[in-house]
Formats: sequence, C-alpha cells, structure tokens
Amino acid sequence: MTAEHQATTEQHATEPTATGEHADLLAALAKQRHFLRFTARDLTDEQAGERPTASELCVGGLIKHVTSVERAWAGFIVDGPSAMPDFTKMTEADWARRADDFRMLPGETLTGVLDAYAEVADRTDELVASLPDLSADQPLPKAPWFEADARWSARRVVLHLIAEIAQHAGHADIIRETLDGAKSMG
Repeated sequence: MTAEHQATTEQHATEPTATGEHADLLAALAKQRHFLRFTARDLTDEQAGERPTASELCVGGLIKHVTSVERAWAGFIVDGPSAMPDFTKMTEADWARRADDFRMLPGETLTGVLDAYAEVADRTDELVASLPDLSADQPLPKAPWFEADARWSARRVVLHLIAEIAQHAGHADIIRETLDGAKSMG
C-alpha cells in the first residue's frame, strides 16, 4: 500500500459527527480499523495474499472477511435477521463461497480490498451516528453458535464488531510479522 493510498484510507475513516455513547463507539471502531489497515501498509498484492503461518489466513483475506462481516452486521441493525444468511440452511457451496472471504482471489488487489473496506466502514459509521436508540434490538439469525431466540441491540452489535475487528487485527499482525518482521505495535 502506498503512502498516498494510506492517506486516502485514513481520510475515509473520518468519523461522522456524533456525541456521547455514539461517539465513543465510533472512536473504538476507528481505532481497531486503523490497527487492521495498518498491518497492510507497504504490502504488495502478492504479500497480502500470502499465508506464511500454520493457518489459512492472509492479511488481505482478513480485511475482506471483516468487510463482509461488518456489512452483514450493519444490515442486521437495520433489517434484522433477514440481512444475514440462515446458517442452518447453508450448503457446502455456500460455505465454500464464505471461505473465499478469507483469501485474495485472482484479480483482487490490496487497494481494492482496502477501498471496499473503507466504503463499508463509512456506511457503518453513518448508520451508528444516526441511530436514535442504541438499545433497539433484533432477533439473531439462526445459527448453531447463537442462543435460540436471543436478541441483540444495536449497541451489542457494534461492540461485537469492535471485538471482531480487534481479533482479526491481531491475526493480521502475526501474519505481517511473519512475512517481513513489521509489527503494528512495539
């Protein structure tokens, strides 16, 4: 990623005007997104797709995955479980397509992956800033990992996104350090 692209990416991370809890949540999202994006600094497209550890993960794939997850959860805040797949009815082909979120596919570039992430992040930020009630909730979609008949508030969804991004930023940091010794911190 060039310095110019990094500046553009950071510009996309500008938070909408918000106050109170909304501003706190947006600041936490921005911080974790920064750490994830920062792991991609100065990587080539090839490096972004490399899997140098025992896992199947790569930096570009982690960014793609977080983009997909954030898009889905933002949709969930607005439209409830209909915005997400019914995980109990997914086929092998559906799971294979979801696995593509974790890899850089032929023709994909790190710039394209980062731009897509910036667009989704901007939309999520606009949504969170505009929510009149962070306590408004929706029933969770059907999935073996969700408690039956559970509901999540918009607040809990945003907290989940913060945790998801942080977890994957840590994965990306380990991958980056394995690639070339660069670290996000330290």
